[in-house]
Amino acid sequence: MELLPVDLEQFWKDDALAHEDNCFSPNAPQVALGIRMSEECVYSEFGEQTNNPVWMPLPRERRIELNKRYNDKAEKVVGIRLLEEDFPTEEMSFTGVKRIGEVFGGRYIINDGSEWLESDIKTYDQLEEQLDKIDKMNLREFILPPGWDDDCRIKYERFGVRPPRVRGVRGPVTLACSIFGVENLIFLLVEEPDLAKRFSETMAKVIIGITEVMDAEAREETTGFFFADDNCCMLNPELYDFFAYPILKQVFDRFAPEPHHIRYQHSDSAMEHLLPILGRFNFTGVNFGPTVTIDKIREHMPKTRIDGCIAPYTFMGTDKEQLISEAIRDCEMAKQYGRGVNLTAAGSINFGSSLENMYTVMQVICQYGRY
Repeated sequence: MELLPVDLEQFWKDDALAHEDNCFSPNAPQVALGIRMSEECVYSEFGEQTNNPVWMPLPRERRIELNKRYNDKAEKVVGIRLLEEDFPTEEMSFTGVKRIGEVFGGRYIINDGSEWLESDIKTYDQLEEQLDKIDKMNLREFILPPGWDDDCRIKYERFGVRPPRVRGVRGPVTLACSIFGVENLIFLLVEEPDLAKRFSETMAKVIIGITEVMDAEAREETTGFFFADDNCCMLNPELYDFFAYPILKQVFDRFAPEPHHIRYQHSDSAMEHLLPILGRFNFTGVNFGPTVTIDKIREHMPKTRIDGCIAPYTFMGTDKEQLISEAIRDCEMAKQYGRGVNLTAAGSINFGSSLENMYTVMQVICQYGRY
């Protein structure tokens, strides 16, 4: 399919308007573009080999050099610079804070260049024992490393920086599956509902607790919350409603109670069966798996910005006709179902995704995505 060239300057002027009102603006001239690429794309864009796994951090100066070189090319291809070029020095960084998986007895490991959460908790008794530990835990003392208060004081006096706040976590089903196992979780919900309910209640308490601790350390409390819950697809609606829904409800009630507060979920999986339940949250934004298309989401989330729905493997691939087809589909659905679409990948933008493919999506928006 032949696509027309893009007037890059005009495209980005129109795109700025397209993002107003959470991508629902009646004045938007075109479908909004959500693609901004990722640092994973740098190596494949340059055909550069690396011994460093693409998900792992690089030394600061090396990352700055790569990103600047990438941005120089991006400006020529798509018209803007895409990747961060300024990173805090090691002296300015806050390290050693334990994360929610560690509170639940897990450990984060690197496997094949990506991070995984593992746990030795396999039985109901072990799970109950861990929940007992959490009940007795001083959460602030557990998650903050030794010497934290002095380190924070020094960093603020020298650099004027405070610790980062927490406004997003691994979602409840994904966390539970990592800690206890997929099959174990399902058996738990069916065989031991009281223990499962305690697991759920403890998780909500810990998420809220960690967030409040880090708000206090940052000397700032803001609104909004984000869940990344790929594994939510593993539960049927009844089990999800019992276990996970109450967690999101408590967290959103605490940190995003007003309609305009950010309530966001990423679930890169086939979780269409959960849309009626998730629709109760009045999300401000969602990013779901490539089988969960705009028409299906919009039925249950009429006021939610939809970030998607191009399949990540399409966007990182070489089948241009398939990429054009999916982008046209999403542009047509955005026009049909009342705007509110931020056109991007239904999931992460991965190694292999090219600036050329980003430009192709921009061409589709100009040709098929004008309101």
